[in-house]
Amino acid sequence: MEESEDVPKDFIKLKSEKLSVDEVSELVVSPYCGAVSLFIGTTRNNFEGKKVIHLEYEAYPSMAETEIKKICRDVRQKWPSIKHIAVHHRLGVVPITEASVIIAVSSPHRAESLEAVMYCINTLKASVPIWKKEFYEDEYSWKENKECFWANSEK
Repeated sequence: MEESEDVPKDFIKLKSEKLSVDEVSELVVSPYCGAVSLFIGTTRNNFEGKKVIHLEYEAYPSMAETEIKKICRDVRQKWPSIKHIAVHHRLGVVPITEASVIIAVSSPHRAESLEAVMYCINTLKASVPIWKKEFYEDEYSWKENKECFWANSEK
C-alpha cells in the first residue's frame, strides 16, 4: 500500500446501538503505524454510594459532530504524526458495563497516540454537547461533566 493511499482519516459516529471495540480499533489500523491507543468509557454500577441502574445520553448530533471534528483538527495540529482518529459515542440507554464512548488513535509511535487519546476524551467531556442522565434505583439525575466549560462559567 502506498502511503498516499492511507491518507489520515477521522471516523466520527453517534449511535444508539451497542459500540464495538473491535470495529473502532480496526478503523484506525495502518501499516505505517506501530501504535493504536484506545480509551473505552463504560457504565459503572455506582456513583457516590448510589446504585446506578443505567445511563442515558442525549445530544444535538450535528453540533456534537462539529465539535468532535474540531477536536480531531486540534489533535492533528498538536501531534502531526497521528494517522487515523475514531470517536464513537453512544446515545440513548447504556446498560452497566457497556461502552458509552470509544476513542482510538493510530500513530507511528505510542507516545503520540496515548497523549492524543487522553486529549480527545478530556476535550470531548469539556466541549461536546452530549448530556448524561444517571438512573438510580428510585430516582435519576442529569450529570454535568466537571470539565464542561459552559457549566463552570455559570458558577
